[in-house]
Amino acid sequence: MQIGVFAKTFAGNCPEPVLTACKTAGFKSVQYNMSCSGLPSLPESISRERAEEVRRASQVTGINVAAVSATYNMTHPDADQRLAGRRGFAAIAQNAARMGTDLLTLCTGSMDAEDQWRRHRANDDPGTWIEMCREFEVVLEHADQHDLVVGVEPEHANVVSTARRALRLLESFPGSAIRIVLDPANLLEDVPPELQSDTLAEAIELLGPAIVIVHAKDRFADGRVAPAGLGTVDWGRFLAGLSRIDFQGPLVAHGMSADQAPAVAAYLQDQLERL
Repeated sequence: MQIGVFAKTFAGNCPEPVLTACKTAGFKSVQYNMSCSGLPSLPESISRERAEEVRRASQVTGINVAAVSATYNMTHPDADQRLAGRRGFAAIAQNAARMGTDLLTLCTGSMDAEDQWRRHRANDDPGTWIEMCREFEVVLEHADQHDLVVGVEPEHANVVSTARRALRLLESFPGSAIRIVLDPANLLEDVPPELQSDTLAEAIELLGPAIVIVHAKDRFADGRVAPAGLGTVDWGRFLAGLSRIDFQGPLVAHGMSADQAPAVAAYLQDQLERL
């Protein structure tokens, strides 16, 4: 496993200084965000020059661009909002290879019109699932056109909220470019402490072959997001489970400040060395 970080953890609007900061903090790869190039996270368009700047920064710093975030609210109740999100996804997809990656990351969104990270009672409606799948059909057309993989992250407040719903998504699109971004802290929200280890073990068992990135953030006992190592996630047990399925992808830290990042990188490296 390679220790990485959300690039936007570090301030900057030019890729080389941002990736240099990631390297200095002890990371080897990034999940890139277009905001680190001085653009919106979902830009309407990306110039060839802007895209190639990312690859050059990766080459100069030795930091691997593991993925680029292309998240939008795939289940927004306003069709125009979904269309705007698609345009941003398409712009990133068209330029992913120039940036040095073949993996874009997504979350499935919420029916909450104001906040895609807030749960809505309609998220579990059968019709919402159908609409989400229609959105994935469009996304997968772009992915197939540009030979990309789409990493989908289960989020407690989203339509794909659990490991079992993530498995259902995979089964809805057999043989497709959909893979899974697994964040243990997401799966532990509202899970009592005595069930947390079993919850994560089940997620690895259900989703193992489809996992392409693992996120490394943590969660305090009161539910607040925490830097990895300071919350309730049993990282030794979780990483051992990933090792048993021979997961060799990036372990991408987030949920911390830039000042906290070096300690998180050191903690994760120590955990990997203990395996």
